[in-house]
Amino acid sequence: MPVQMTSITRRVLLLLPTTTYRAEAFVSAARELGVEVVAASDRPSTLQAELPEHLLTLDFLKPDVAAREVQELARRRPIDAVVPVDDLTTVVAAAIAEALGLPANPVQSAMATRNKAIMRQLLARTGVPSPRCTALSIEDDPGTHARQASYPCVLKPLILSASRGVIRVDDPGEFVSAFHRIVTILKSPEVEALGDPARQILVEEFVPGWEVALEGLLIRGDLRVLTLFDKPDPLDGPFFEETLYVTPSRLPAHVQAAIADCTAQAARALGLREGPVHAELRVNDRGPWVIEIAARSIGGLCSRILSFGTGMSLEELILRHALGMTIPSLERDPEPAGVMMLPIPRRGILTEVRGKEAALVVPGITEIAITTHTGQEVVPLPEGWRYLGFVFARAGSPAEVEAALREAHRRLEFEIVETS
Repeated sequence: MPVQMTSITRRVLLLLPTTTYRAEAFVSAARELGVEVVAASDRPSTLQAELPEHLLTLDFLKPDVAAREVQELARRRPIDAVVPVDDLTTVVAAAIAEALGLPANPVQSAMATRNKAIMRQLLARTGVPSPRCTALSIEDDPGTHARQASYPCVLKPLILSASRGVIRVDDPGEFVSAFHRIVTILKSPEVEALGDPARQILVEEFVPGWEVALEGLLIRGDLRVLTLFDKPDPLDGPFFEETLYVTPSRLPAHVQAAIADCTAQAARALGLREGPVHAELRVNDRGPWVIEIAARSIGGLCSRILSFGTGMSLEELILRHALGMTIPSLERDPEPAGVMMLPIPRRGILTEVRGKEAALVVPGITEIAITTHTGQEVVPLPEGWRYLGFVFARAGSPAEVEAALREAHRRLEFEIVETS
């Protein structure tokens, strides 16, 4: 990685949706590096008028418009890198970087990661193993397609993330019910605003197997694996709520190598070249299958368990790459670690959280972050997409990490009052 020697302060544009968990981690990493931050969100800040050179409001759903606005700012105060932090900002980040002449993924490649039908077509065209699929309009008659489908299969929105709206079905009756349930999600105002892809539903074959998540960094098209997470809880449906992520993986070395190779093939198939990638794969007796690949890093607060070299955070690593700075090491701290995304058991109002102190004394537990406030409505999958919070652990082995997370979760109690 080339070193740029300059006394001029470097400036990074962070694209921070108001719904992201990631803002604090990226801003803190930039501060550690002595990098000036320009923060762009999809809603105006109360301080924007006072800090117009540091706070922007951009329409993330109009990449060309956002790119022109940032170009105007960059004429006054040059920007050295653009970093998206969530799915919603990957396409607009590519458009802005292209307009500024900065290294980034092509816009079309970023768009392919946001549209599951296009992603599947590109993967199939290049022979990357992924589920067979068909895209339906929300105006279609689900009964006709239900009679033609092979079971089990999975219905999912084209453009949402975090397993929102993803439902496994085992017969025509479940197909029709799931179709209507997803249509209701897609007709919510914030989803309708995403445009034409929000008017389609993907029907794909269900791929059985052990699920993993790969965190990687693309450097001029070369995939560098940062870590591989096991997901110890079976994800067989009907919904696909992720809970446990544990690293290092307990899969055999040759299987891990096959997963890395499959992910690299998928990135090439989509034309991705620069920056973080987060891939979800399943592994069975036929090898690894790509379920998703995103042009951004791991979501939520999960990155808190990752450390590289002598303590570099994932966010610092990403910023260093984007700015062309030296990356001291891509080697992850070898200590086994894991995170539990606390699931929402039922819809209602969170009124009380008990047992946090008891959970914190479980050997191996390092932190518990309850991110849902009391008095706030909580919505489980498939309609919801957020979590009650996160539990973090470190221990001598992946098995001990998993056990600590499960015990801490057992000790936590969430009082949720159901609403009518």
